[in-house]
Amino acid sequence: MKRNNIIRCWVLGVGCWLFATPASAQSLKECISRALENNYQMHITRNEEEIAHNNATWSNAGGSPVVDASVAYRPTFTNFDKTTSRANGETTTVKNAFDNSLGAGVTLNWTIFDGFKIQTSYKQLQLLEKQGETSTRMAVEDLIADISSEYYNCVQQVIRRKHYRYTMALSRERLRIAELNYQTGRFSGLDYQLARSDFHTDSSSYVRQKEAVVKSQIRLNQLMANKELNSSVNISDTTIRVRDNLLLPALWERSLAANTSLLYARQNTQMAELDYKKVTSRNYPYLKLNGQYGYNMYFYDKSVTRERQNLAFSGGLTLGINIFDGNRKRERENAQLNIRNRQLKLDQLQLDLQAQLTTCYQTYRTNLELLSLQQENLRIARNNYESALDRYKLGDLSGFDLRQVQKSLLDAEENVLKVEYDAKMCEITLLLISGDITEFMK
Repeated sequence: MKRNNIIRCWVLGVGCWLFATPASAQSLKECISRALENNYQMHITRNEEEIAHNNATWSNAGGSPVVDASVAYRPTFTNFDKTTSRANGETTTVKNAFDNSLGAGVTLNWTIFDGFKIQTSYKQLQLLEKQGETSTRMAVEDLIADISSEYYNCVQQVIRRKHYRYTMALSRERLRIAELNYQTGRFSGLDYQLARSDFHTDSSSYVRQKEAVVKSQIRLNQLMANKELNSSVNISDTTIRVRDNLLLPALWERSLAANTSLLYARQNTQMAELDYKKVTSRNYPYLKLNGQYGYNMYFYDKSVTRERQNLAFSGGLTLGINIFDGNRKRERENAQLNIRNRQLKLDQLQLDLQAQLTTCYQTYRTNLELLSLQQENLRIARNNYESALDRYKLGDLSGFDLRQVQKSLLDAEENVLKVEYDAKMCEITLLLISGDITEFMK
């Protein structure tokens, strides 16, 4: 009987351990991969890229022939006198005649040369295809930055929850000591009540912090397109590690070569140059090929010829030039101004990115310097609290003074966490501007 009870307890213990085991932790790389696979905006962007790819064809630029096939039936009813005079002088008058015709044929129209307009349009379609790829890359980088920011925000909130839980444990220990000393008459009732009040305050902060963790997880689930928004996200990182080896010259050189906003702006400038070439293409002649092959049958109600049919082919080349249209000069000047505007926007964007990169880098370096100082303050605050707690147990320190030391410890922990998070956000921004944000996927 005793052995059976031991077995039951062992099975129950194993079962509780299995049910208590948390779900597998998710790394930042796993969260990014899931977001890139499921995020709705990413699906939309990829579909738009595919549309641009499908449109980049010679036919869409107007370089392919157009072949039409048609069948037509045309009835004609004449309710007035119809007089026909023949070459021999004979005159025939017909009234209320019903004639009809049936025709079928194939027509061909092909613009062989249009002053390089077709070639220019094809280059524009190819450039639009590249812009679709650039837009997709931009969306991928933005999503990685959003996921990374929210991931480390979640790490921050979880660490802060740990800090509040630790603070609550310290307040509970203080309350235990105050209650024990109050019962033995060493402490007054006021110290005991203050300890209870501070414990309730810290417990409330802990509860609010748990809500902040849940909100961050909901946002992370939203970015990953997880329909179960309330599902817990068990992140694998327990600390915020910040790179300290980023250099401004290398970041700027990389930004000039790989920044997607700059790349898209350069492509817009190229598009404006192609628009100008399309306007100037009207200065050249055009050459068109057209042909028709068809069968026609005619039926006459009241005529010497009751039926007539023919099968014929016709075709030819049309060579022409647009001498004057009244808008060419205006459109050419506007196209030139548009090129200049696109180049000015590119220069302005480059200057803005340089300013943003430089400012963010200075903040990044400042946070790294502050981090070492705040970590030293945290070490001192922990030593101070241990000493203060020992004095409190001996009755040499009041509960109010211990509370101030405890708050200093919490503030030191919060300062380290805030500086770490701010430095990480600067790192993410720097990598995003320089086009290296995909490093988080490695």
